[in-house]
Amino acid sequence: MTSTTVIIQQPGAAIRAGGQWSSGICDICDDMAICCCGLFCPVFMPCYLANTYGESCCLGWLPGGMTALRTHMRLSYGIQRTICQDAMMTGCCGIFELCRMAREMRKRS
Repeated sequence: MTSTTVIIQQPGAAIRAGGQWSSGICDICDDMAICCCGLFCPVFMPCYLANTYGESCCLGWLPGGMTALRTHMRLSYGIQRTICQDAMMTGCCGIFELCRMAREMRKRS
């Protein structure tokens, strides 16, 4: 008689419970270098984020690229949200969310 193992759940990324962003969406002036870059040169910010995170600079300009980067960052840092929220934040809050992502990378690096 042989034993058969049945997998009923796919493995997934482990998320630490209770993870939150270290700053709010409107805390743009917490880091003045990022604030100035975001406000005075907003076309550079997506490229800077992708490059700093270790991705190709082009990711910042691909449709859905910043949503994908935010989702990966959120999962890596153990921040609990959904992909839908990632898309809404990057799509609706624009430079404010990109500045928060940049602040988060600086604080956690």
